[in-house]
Amino acid sequence: MDMLPFGALAALVGLFGGIILGLAGRMGHFCSLAALETAAYGEDQTRLRMWGIALGTAIIGAFTLEAAGVFDFSLSFYHQIKWNPWASIFGGLVFGYGMAMAGNCGYSALTRFGGGDLRALVVLVVMAIFSFITLNGPLAAPRLALLPEEPSEGLNSIAHLLGSATGIAPIAIAVAFATVLILWALSYEKLRQQPEKIFWAFAVGAAITFGFWGTSTLYTESFGEGLVESYTFTAPLGRTLIWLMTSSAGGLVFSVGSVGGVIIGAFIGSSIKRDFRWEACEDPRELGRQVGGAALMGIGGVTAIGCSVGQGLSAFSTLAYSAPVTLAAIAAGGLLGLRHLIHGFQPE
Repeated sequence: MDMLPFGALAALVGLFGGIILGLAGRMGHFCSLAALETAAYGEDQTRLRMWGIALGTAIIGAFTLEAAGVFDFSLSFYHQIKWNPWASIFGGLVFGYGMAMAGNCGYSALTRFGGGDLRALVVLVVMAIFSFITLNGPLAAPRLALLPEEPSEGLNSIAHLLGSATGIAPIAIAVAFATVLILWALSYEKLRQQPEKIFWAFAVGAAITFGFWGTSTLYTESFGEGLVESYTFTAPLGRTLIWLMTSSAGGLVFSVGSVGGVIIGAFIGSSIKRDFRWEACEDPRELGRQVGGAALMGIGGVTAIGCSVGQGLSAFSTLAYSAPVTLAAIAAGGLLGLRHLIHGFQPE
């Protein structure tokens, strides 16, 4: 800590956990869109049930850190802004539909790029641009006018709300909820027969916990410098792109390290599996659809204050009000987009 600035240390935290996430994407095939697609159209819930293990692990990890006094939920952005249900619903639907059109979310696009898919690079760049157009650019004023962000008056945590109403410790409520998710996941026989997928789903949840632990520790050691956060892949794509071009947008921070880490982890994973290969888009219509989907993801992810990973895992690990609603909206938007791609909107 005496040799590097805290921003660079936060980037190293993001890098390490990002590598784990990149490996999980390539080695364990952890992917939100694929989970929806295989469950809805492939009659296989293996990838969907992996989310139960990842979520359960992340919830137990986050609440254990809070109980130990390491992680203060109030320092997380998900609990500093008053929850706006309309932002979660609208942003989640837009993100989910865009995810289906693009063929992957921001996290999955990073893992695909790490495996040599140049189409994913186009998705990442467009998503990065539109995330900042929505965050600080021309769409920022209309977004805040329609969906204002107000300071929160307390923790936006389901476990803390139920705890104050029942007198039960929030960690006990969280562990019970996490246990149900893990048991739901393991009740699926196909997943139990693939221990490597169970391992990588656990690794995803552990990476989310590691992000909160690392940034919380640095926040304490630096007397409040930096942010307490974990992994999300919408606005961080824009921050990384601007940092690469100008060394600005907050400088070298956790989000920049996390983006680079996922790419490195995915490259390592694809090298181990020997499936790294350069791929490009040969169909202009397909590329146009992916670009449009990436733009929608950038807009929707910022509006919902998080993507399928940011809200679906990082925010969910704290049982933030916004997380289940946003994740459900992303799933609904994704299923609608998949139906559009597979069946069209005409009656069968």
